[in-house]
Amino acid sequence: MAAKESKKGKARGGGIRVRRAYDPPEPEDGARVLVDRLWPRGLAKEDAQLDEWCKDVAPSAELRKWYGHEEERFAEFAERYRGELAEGAAAAAVERLRELAADGPLTLLTATKEVPRSNAAVLGEVLRGEG
Repeated sequence: MAAKESKKGKARGGGIRVRRAYDPPEPEDGARVLVDRLWPRGLAKEDAQLDEWCKDVAPSAELRKWYGHEEERFAEFAERYRGELAEGAAAAAVERLRELAADGPLTLLTATKEVPRSNAAVLGEVLRGEG
């Protein structure tokens, strides 16, 4: 199966990455998808160079506020977030992201400074079949 081309004209190969939305785009990013519900503060839309903004996979406002990026809550946050990803619009959006990942590299973008303890990291695990 031939590699698809992104709208930027570069062939895409495979893999799922998780990065900060504020980091400059890299050629190996492939499809760049923001997975936060809120737009990153101070980031101009043209600087983000997004292929999609997938709000439907973001944690609910209620869960996001409860978590508050408190390290000791991350395990429970991740478990509850995985539950949210299995339902409704979030489940459909997860399938859309799986399709993008099947076509080539996929980079999930988040505004948080703590990328390893973010919704994007949990989503990446789900998409890779790790969680």
